[in-house]
Amino acid sequence: MDNQQALSSDKFSGYQKFVITILALTQFTVVLDFMVMSPLGDLLMKSMQLTTKQFGIAVFSYAFSAGISGFLTAGFADSFDRKKLLLFFYIGFIVGTLFCGLATNFYLLVAARVFTGIFGGVIGSISMAIVSDLFPIEKRGRVMGFLQMGFGASQVLGIPISLYIANHFGWQSPFFLIVGMAFVIWSFIMLKMKPITKHLEVKNKDTNALQHLVHTIQNRNYRIGFLTTALMSLGGFMIMPWGSVYAINNLHVTQEQLPLLFMIAGVATLLMMPLIGKISDKINKFTIFTFASAWMIIVVVIYANLGATSFAIVVILNVLMMMGVMARMVPSVALVSELPKLQDRGAFMSVNSSLQQMAGGIAAAIGGMIVVQKDVNSPIEHYDTLAYVVSFFVILCVIMLYRVQRILKETKSV
Repeated sequence: MDNQQALSSDKFSGYQKFVITILALTQFTVVLDFMVMSPLGDLLMKSMQLTTKQFGIAVFSYAFSAGISGFLTAGFADSFDRKKLLLFFYIGFIVGTLFCGLATNFYLLVAARVFTGIFGGVIGSISMAIVSDLFPIEKRGRVMGFLQMGFGASQVLGIPISLYIANHFGWQSPFFLIVGMAFVIWSFIMLKMKPITKHLEVKNKDTNALQHLVHTIQNRNYRIGFLTTALMSLGGFMIMPWGSVYAINNLHVTQEQLPLLFMIAGVATLLMMPLIGKISDKINKFTIFTFASAWMIIVVVIYANLGATSFAIVVILNVLMMMGVMARMVPSVALVSELPKLQDRGAFMSVNSSLQQMAGGIAAAIGGMIVVQKDVNSPIEHYDTLAYVVSFFVILCVIMLYRVQRILKETKSV
């Protein structure tokens, strides 16, 4: 049987389990590389004598370059073996991460983050294209659930370990750790993963990369998927950057309690993702998404209107909030990934990933304009307003994903 044809059985084959595991580990290293910048902020700023503005530029330079890279690579993403494409961009990500650890000043750090973003920002879209090629929609929810575990694992394992070794061996050490892990993963991909070329057998009318990109963007159904993904990022990233500041200054969570809060939320994410993925393969994905959206709105609005609160209540609400966030993410990604045709899948995923990261940056900027803090020790104001704006985007996402589901039904009925 062709290795690129998913088995009709409900169970995963040994090779499919390998692909899921290696892609999840790849996701773990990429997510950790992005997320570790924030907790390393104090060490980095003191070591390089960075201002808060300079550190902000270093953080967001990754997202900016990753977004641009998504558009630039979209045109030729369907012209190569997906395994080779993954190997190329992953080794670039490894080199960029090495440069981050070797940076000695602000300018070298920003250059390294831009370089890393150019390569790392595309890896997620390549992974999604591989999943869409190898797994049918009936199994894709579970696969997406396992891949999204990289986010939770980076919180539970990656960030605490990175902070520990950074405190003992310097801020550079987490980047070197990621380089070592990623190179081992890259080696397994090269040696064990089979070529993924099924999409190359489908004749593409586009004669060059630019034409392929333009045709992908011109497709009305694809644009609905792009907009759905962008709205998902706007709703999520608008409130996330201010979570720590709000917890400490408004809810009176201590600095010592904060890592534990993130770790518990991360553990909850790890436990929830496979379960949510499995449920989304058994129940209508849009139904799950709608229920989770309502759940998220209720929890976010309650959370954003709290004053000083016991740590136990804060933990419970954060776990409930993560349940809503993840229960929306898995079915939405699975449905949107079904939109592109086989020959367009790489381009679609690249543009989709690019818009997701750009929308996240815009969301953070909008959130910064809504919330106000008089000084570093005062409570955040208008956080409740931010929650209502996020709720509005959550509702828009429900409407857009309904359109995605309708398109998929119409396409299959033709």
